[in-house]
Amino acid sequence: MSDAIVWNGMTQAALNVAYDNRAAVPLAATWVQTWTDRSAARRACHPSELDVAYGPKPRNRFDVIRCGKRGAPLVVFIHGGWWQRNSKEVFTVMAEGPMVLGLDFALVGYTLAPEAGMTQIAAEIRAGLDAIAAHQLARGLPGKVVLSGWSAGGHLTALCLDHPAVVAGLSISGVFDLEPIRLSNINDAVRMNAAEAAANSPAKLPLSPKPLVLAYGTNELPEMQRQSEDFAKMRAAAGLPGEVLPIAGADHFSIFDALTNSEGQLAQSLLRLGAAVPR
Repeated sequence: MSDAIVWNGMTQAALNVAYDNRAAVPLAATWVQTWTDRSAARRACHPSELDVAYGPKPRNRFDVIRCGKRGAPLVVFIHGGWWQRNSKEVFTVMAEGPMVLGLDFALVGYTLAPEAGMTQIAAEIRAGLDAIAAHQLARGLPGKVVLSGWSAGGHLTALCLDHPAVVAGLSISGVFDLEPIRLSNINDAVRMNAAEAAANSPAKLPLSPKPLVLAYGTNELPEMQRQSEDFAKMRAAAGLPGEVLPIAGADHFSIFDALTNSEGQLAQSLLRLGAAVPR
């Protein structure tokens, strides 16, 4: 691998390390397995609105987990995995904290890279949001939602904040400038060129005026923290609503303790954002 500097004083090898969240957290695989097991149990308890189709691809499906409160605000969650790993089924456990707070929770799937590129993935999320809004309205429920996501899903949250159904967003450990991602080995599967990376970078597009909370763990990789801090500063300079929310002591995976616990900062942030959903 070349020692040439490719971005912000870093070689490609340095960029690979700077965004390797799994390598930075020795217990990453354990976290994912725990989520998977707990999610399976949660799905078994709420089977009525699982795997609702919104498009022709196998992963074009969404789930809705209801808290039991009629007309509850709906949070839509987008999973992470650098757009090439995981599935919505792994993350059903993330509904636990929001449900205690009186929020319904939906999870939207999407085709993974390399089968889908970034532009297609973003289009699928938008189609999923269209379908979820229609699904809600057909049941006499609010058609507006709070959008949230983690890691790659945090990026897609910011990218799709302008969707008509979305009233506010919570991006957890997201990335907002895809150029360093394009230059790292993450792009081996995603296959973005410079134009596609720019066209799908929230930091390089017109900023949505909707509220956006940008959360990250203070034990995350420095580049992950920088991405949220820089985007928060950009939005603040434009006078847009939202906040940066550092979760003390959390890494890229343990950060979800602040969501599955109803008293956690992420769950409480969703509760506040859910107040903006029209009843």
